[in-house]
Parts: sequence; structure tokens; C-alpha cells
Amino acid sequence: MNMKKFTFTLVFLVGSVWRLIAQDTIPLSFQEAVKIGLSQNIDYQKLLNQQEVLRMERLNAQFNHLPRFNLANDAFRQIGQQFQQVEGELIVTNQVNNIITGRINANMPIFNGLRRTNNTQAGKSFEDAGKNGIERAKQEVMFNIAQQYLQVLLDEELYKISMENLENQKRQLEQIDGFVEAGLRTLSDLYNQKSEVARLEVVALNAKIQWETDLWTLAEILQLGPNVLPKPESIDLERKESEWLNLPLEELYLTASSERKDLRQIQQLENANKKMLAAAKASYMPQLNAFFNYNTFFTTLDERTFSNQFFTIFPQRSFGFSLTVPIFNNFENRAFVTRSKMEFYNQQLDKTALERRINQEVKLAYENFKAAIKREEATQVQLAAAKEAQLAISERFRLGVSNFVDLAQANQQLFTAQSDYAQAQFSLFFQEVILRYALGVLEVQISNESL
Repeated sequence: MNMKKFTFTLVFLVGSVWRLIAQDTIPLSFQEAVKIGLSQNIDYQKLLNQQEVLRMERLNAQFNHLPRFNLANDAFRQIGQQFQQVEGELIVTNQVNNIITGRINANMPIFNGLRRTNNTQAGKSFEDAGKNGIERAKQEVMFNIAQQYLQVLLDEELYKISMENLENQKRQLEQIDGFVEAGLRTLSDLYNQKSEVARLEVVALNAKIQWETDLWTLAEILQLGPNVLPKPESIDLERKESEWLNLPLEELYLTASSERKDLRQIQQLENANKKMLAAAKASYMPQLNAFFNYNTFFTTLDERTFSNQFFTIFPQRSFGFSLTVPIFNNFENRAFVTRSKMEFYNQQLDKTALERRINQEVKLAYENFKAAIKREEATQVQLAAAKEAQLAISERFRLGVSNFVDLAQANQQLFTAQSDYAQAQFSLFFQEVILRYALGVLEVQISNESL
């Protein structure tokens, strides 16, 4: 059995050393983590790319108020019968005719049912909605990173508590071993303590595994390179007075309504779809356009020079107005309007649902924040009492007044109290992050002391 334990320990140590050699660990503050997360997050980068499309669509809608100009020319050869009119007669010959044509066209919409105006306003609203979506995406990336960042720090603290408890129990094992040799304690106490030490070794190992697992999860969120692990810097968990707890819920609702970027985004989308509906209804109205056309050509059937034909003899100019009155278009216009109307109505439904969800998120975050404060205070009292109880029972055990069961229970209560207090501290810290996220005031650029 001793040989097996030695072999297992050797393999575990070699594996741990190999993992340490094979991976790089980089110190990382929360600000640096957010910066890396924003630069590596695929969804956020896609939003930035999409924003460029929205910007160009807005510019396109604005420039649609200007005339359209097009220049075209053709160069081709006709082989076969050629028709020429000479002195009132139509002469047909079989020849090769080389032709060059040129055209300049200009078109300017004068009235189209305010379609251009509505499209321009819609494009501006779509672009503003995209900007608000990017800002909310920043907050979401920060929120996710904060959650995992704090989880890693909590795992590290729980591992330290486990190791500290394990070392204390090892020292107690040595103390009991001395008591047994002196005849003050029975062998059963010694074996029970050995069993407790072995159990705590497993607890510490599990805590370390959980810590490493969450470290890899944080590395994956940050999209770090292969075999690269972050080493989060510690944060100040000292509780400070929060400005949000002094405000009534109604004021928090108003703050969220004015600050939430996703709500602003959906409001802008609603406005944009309203303008798109108005632009779609313009298809029911007459369309008035002004136009100008310039056409000319050159042919080898004419013996005059290219310059004389192309620029002097054959140029033609036409300009005027074009009026189009929609009468029947196979319901294409009606289908376009119906589609725009449904998109506008659906956007209104989404806005109503989001407003309701925001109120629920703010209330839940507010209540959980207050509960986290009470939990932190209660676990602090619990920890202080567990320390006093453990000291008292340890002394009674040393004097032979208390038994091993009482001592083991006191040790377990102390360990539980330490773990509960650490979790309560991190939970309280994160609850304020959740509240700020629900209110829409979670800042991306932060200090190490405060999120």
C-alpha cells in the first residue's frame, strides 16, 4: 500500500510540474481582461462590422436626395444589311459597319411621397440603434468577464481556506499523536484525526481542480492563446456604501429607462421601422421625376470624321419630366406595405416586453443586493462565533474535558464559516455589479478598486 501511495504521489507531482512547464501564466487586472475580451469577442467584433454597413446605408439614404448621373458607351460591329437614307431613298447594302455610341443620363426625383425623407430618417435611426447595441454589448462582455473573474478569485480563496484548514488539522494530528504517546488520548482519536486529514486533502484537491477549471474557462472567454492561463489580480472586497441602495425603486426604474442601451436601441429600431412603413406607403402615390439624356454615335458608313460625327452632327439631347401613377402592380406595393407594418408592430411588442423585463431585472437585482448585505453581515457573525467556539473546544480537548467528536464538529463549523463568509463577500461584490448592469450604468473603463 505504501508503494502504491508513493507511486501515485510521484505521478501526481510529475503531472503538476509538467502542466506548469507546458502553460504560461500572465498577470491580468480586470481592466486588462475587459480590454482583451472586447478585442477577442467574436459577437462584439461582428457588431462593429455591422455598424459600418449601417453607416454606409445611412449615407446612401442621404445621397439619394441628389440626382443620379450615369455615363455609358458601346463599341460594336454590324455585318450584313445596312440601311441608309440618301436623297429620300432607302438604300440597302451589305457591308461591315463599325459603330461607337455614347450616352449621358441624369435622373432627379422631384416627388415620391416623401420616401427619400423617410428613408433618410430611418437610416439615421438604424445607425443610432447600432451604436446603442454596441454599447450594451460592451457592458455584456464586461459583465460576463466580471462574473468569471470573481469566480476565479473566489475559487482561489476557497482553496487557500482549504489548505489552511488542512495544515491546521495536520498540526492537530501531531498534537494528538503526542497525547496518545503520553497516554492522554486513545488510538481511536488518532485514527479519527488521520481520517479527517485524509478527507481534507481530498477537499483541498477538489478546490484546486475547481480553481483550475474556472481559470481555463476565463481563458476561453478571453480567447487567450493555447496553454496560456490568466492570473487575475486581487480586488478590494471591503464593503462600501452604495449610492443605489438609498434610492427608491421607482427612481431606479427611471434610471434604467434612461440608461439602458438595449432599450434605447429598441426605441431607435421602432422609430426606424415607423419611418420605413411611411416610406413603403409612398409606393401608393404618384412619382414625379426630372430627367436629362444626351446621346450620340459614330458610324463608318459615314465618311465624315469621328470628331465631326460624334460631337457635332449626331448628338441628341432630351430632357423633361416623367410622371408614374401606380394603378395595378399585382399587389407588390400592398405586400411591401404589409411587411413593413408587421415589422413595425413586432418592434413595438419587443419594446413592451423589454420594458417589462427591465423592471423585473432591476427589482430582482435590488432585492438580491440588499439580501447579499444581510448575508455578508450574518456570515461575519457566524465566522467570529465559530472561531471562538473552535478555540474554546480546542482548549477543552487539550485539557481532556471535551471529546474528539466535539472538536471535529467545531473544526468543520469553522471551515464552513470561513467558506460561507468568503462566498458572501464575493457575492455581495458581484451583486452590485449585477445591479449596475440591470440599470445600464456598468462602466467598461473601471479602476481595480471598484467595478
